[in-house]
Amino acid sequence: MQLVKTTGVKEPAARMAEEPIRSGQVSCYTIPTDAPEADGTLSWNKTTLVVVVLQAAGRTGIGYSYADTATGLLARTLIKEVAVGRNAFDIPSLWLALLGAIRNLGREGIAAMAIAAIDNAAWDLKAKLLDVPLIALLGRIRDRIPVYGSGGFTSYSDAQLQAQFENWKEQGFHIMKMKVGSDPGRDLHRVQVARKAIGDDIQLFVDANGAYSRKQALWFAERYAELNVRWFEEPVSSDDLEGLRLIRDRAPAGMDIAAGEYGYNSTYFRRMLGAGAVDVLQADATRCCGISGLLAAGALCDAAAIPMSAHCAPYLHASPCCSLIRMRHVEYFHDHARIAGMLFEGVEEPQQGTLLPNSTRPGIGLELKRADAEKYRV
Repeated sequence: MQLVKTTGVKEPAARMAEEPIRSGQVSCYTIPTDAPEADGTLSWNKTTLVVVVLQAAGRTGIGYSYADTATGLLARTLIKEVAVGRNAFDIPSLWLALLGAIRNLGREGIAAMAIAAIDNAAWDLKAKLLDVPLIALLGRIRDRIPVYGSGGFTSYSDAQLQAQFENWKEQGFHIMKMKVGSDPGRDLHRVQVARKAIGDDIQLFVDANGAYSRKQALWFAERYAELNVRWFEEPVSSDDLEGLRLIRDRAPAGMDIAAGEYGYNSTYFRRMLGAGAVDVLQADATRCCGISGLLAAGALCDAAAIPMSAHCAPYLHASPCCSLIRMRHVEYFHDHARIAGMLFEGVEEPQQGTLLPNSTRPGIGLELKRADAEKYRV
């Protein structure tokens, strides 16, 4: 056997195995909506983007969450006290350390979204250190992921709803989703307006954001099915697992019951799946503790043989969703797609209702346009 003499100098692969995170920054940007927006249980006129940047070995990783300035403040503390000094390649170790650090704060809500922004930046950083697109790091199952146009807010007039859906139809979208529930007396009329705008060949989804009671939801499920609605999201509160199971069991054939966007940890997803509450589980990498949490949710869906759909933040989700076995599609949420186009370089428009992961740049493929973002900085 031939022995190879070592010189004591690290080879490139060995050097790449350990690069400490040197520093990190957090910025918050509040962007007004282009029109008043509302769903079945909430109305809003602005969206706050929390951006995290991590540095290691002269490279920067960028990640984000749609949250609040309080999330940004916590993310800054977690970066300083937990992330800095840790190996940028050991994302599972960083993720567990972040989860441990917020034990006494509560793992849901602000804490989970702060961890999400950091974790997303860590994945971007690792891929950039390896000089590969994130999809190459995660491993590809599919080349592209279907997206569905999501808007149709209850604050929209019939003309606004019709114009938005007709625009998506012209862009080649095959699925569209609208909000219902804030005024149940108008819901059937609004769904009829949407169906007329898109015709019979495009799938139509509705999202009540938990606005209905159980009996209301059952009644509306029958009426929506008559209008060929194929997806009923959060017909009742996502906290009402028994109610979701009731609607799922009694909904018309061909109508999927979906929920999960408010899941912040694997325990939440496991309980929802264990209760048989959904036909499709939703998860959001800006909420469920980042891409790492999204991958964990994907493993649960695979074990339960339940399809999965990514909630909002389409450009962040494109790469991980092309690597998850059970992933069905990504929500192309009007607000988040608009903000990404305004504030990030590397955004590529959907092609015939599908989104391709960015394979021309290392990492996620997005870079913040700081000069354009500055006027929105909080």
